[in-house]
Amino acid sequence: AENRKLAEVQQNHQMLKEEVGAEDIAAVVAKWTGVPVDKLLEGEKEKLVQAEGQLAKRVIGQEEAITSVANAVRRARAGLQDPDRPLGSFIFLGPTGVGKTELARSLADFLFDSEQAMIRIDMSEYMEKHSVARLIGAPPGYVGYDEGGMLTEAVRRRPYSVILLDEIEKAHPDVFNVLLQVLDDGRMTDGKGRTVSFKNTIMIMTSNLGSHLIMELGQSDPEEMRRQVDELLHRQFRPEFLNRVDEIITFQGLTQKDLLQIVDIQVARMATRLKERKFSVELTEEAKLFLVETGYDPSYGARPLKRAIQRYIENPLALEILEGRFSEGDTVRIDRGEENRLVFGK
Repeated sequence: AENRKLAEVQQNHQMLKEEVGAEDIAAVVAKWTGVPVDKLLEGEKEKLVQAEGQLAKRVIGQEEAITSVANAVRRARAGLQDPDRPLGSFIFLGPTGVGKTELARSLADFLFDSEQAMIRIDMSEYMEKHSVARLIGAPPGYVGYDEGGMLTEAVRRRPYSVILLDEIEKAHPDVFNVLLQVLDDGRMTDGKGRTVSFKNTIMIMTSNLGSHLIMELGQSDPEEMRRQVDELLHRQFRPEFLNRVDEIITFQGLTQKDLLQIVDIQVARMATRLKERKFSVELTEEAKLFLVETGYDPSYGARPLKRAIQRYIENPLALEILEGRFSEGDTVRIDRGEENRLVFGK
């Protein structure tokens, strides 16, 4: 009887499993490689159907851009995309601060479970002819051969990723020759002669080309805006490059209504950080309107708003916390005060 009782206890409280299941292997491999091998279970199919809703939680005022990206991702996941090319390739056009980088970051988090899966390269650093070697690695006998290329090494280490090539129009023409191979064949040969696969990456190239046209005509005459922007693109980029890109997406300028939603997102992030210190934070509608009025500049998108939040909330609040006005467990209530400032209370 005692032996039977012991056997039952051991059965119910096993420290080690006798069998290793698919989930166990997936978890270990995912941890080692950063590859989301546990993806495309039933849960992800449902997630892909609702991709727009997930991405729109972080990227405001860019419904058309979000829909285009979501459709491309679904095509790739459903097996309709060419398997010998990247999962998707896009050119994001639009003024600064309207969400181009944020959509790339959100996509990395959505698809590959981490913002760290976004590889960002500033193409203004690749304006010279010799800079191609920095991108794919120097050939044998040249300085930097052992280091590998910025792009090839990053993708070799993290094959499931979103690649963001910022300000693509600034890159040297030789860089485009390298990108053509990636867009066409989904691979690149580095300086050491190794083939690096880009078949599980999404390539996003951003550009500020035509920003003034998007701001001037985007709302009033979108057809004329697209025509003029298209002309600009064809003057700047070779046809064979544009033809290999899946989609060219235009980001619109942000409105004050959009900025109100961005205030909510930014304040929610700040509240998450404060929660670790046992504080909570609340903003009145008047306080939010003050931030939007102060931080609204159509030419620079959401960037001035972030600076306004830092100046009028984060800096003074940090001082008040350090001076001991607020202590653990307090809710900080922020309202609009006089003389163009915000006031903090409990």
